[in-house]
Amino acid sequence: MSPHENEHKPHDGKVEVTVNGRPVLLQGTHATGAQIKAAAIAQGVAIQQNFVLQEELPNGTSIIIGDADEVHLRPHLKFTAIRHDDNS
Repeated sequence: MSPHENEHKPHDGKVEVTVNGRPVLLQGTHATGAQIKAAAIAQGVAIQQNFVLQEELPNGTSIIIGDADEVHLRPHLKFTAIRHDDNS
């Protein structure tokens, strides 16, 4: 192994988060709700783009992340994406 091989790790510039219990790699430091869902779908998470995305907070609560809302990415973020049921 050359001394430079460690400089290009697979996670270089990527952050691993969890969507519906599945690991999802995202590029960069920020992503919108729509980008998080699109990445999850591309990486095999069984959700759809129109699902509601929620960030699961450490205190046991959650907040809804809209498609245009920007999230500061950091490791160990947990998201849940659920089908939107219109009860009106």
